[in-house]
Amino acid sequence: MIDWIDWMLLILYAVAVSCVTYVLVAHRNYFKERFRVGVVSAFMLAMLFFLLAYDFKMVMAVWMRSSAVFGYRTPVIADVQRISWLISQIGTTAGIFILAVLTYKRRYDLWIQLKKNDRKGEGK
Repeated sequence: MIDWIDWMLLILYAVAVSCVTYVLVAHRNYFKERFRVGVVSAFMLAMLFFLLAYDFKMVMAVWMRSSAVFGYRTPVIADVQRISWLISQIGTTAGIFILAVLTYKRRYDLWIQLKKNDRKGEGK
């Protein structure tokens, strides 16, 4: 019974990686434009941070599950996987915490200015 559960988890993790990667790629033009302009929505920035961390975390999950399924997990690999999992969990938790705070404060319209626009004709 354990064998099919391991395989199902591996498949589900791979689907999650595919979906999150798709969402990130689909929003890349939004972020390129927002970073080029120099102003980005804090909510979208938090979403980007969370999804990047989650994508990394799910890649780690695929690596960990595949090393168990295919039998190449050694004590050194297991230690590297645990450290990688910790790092990805810190990023995921930080991202979801930021989203929760923004949601609690209802700050969906908060914008962060990344650079000042210095246009000709605008005086100091």
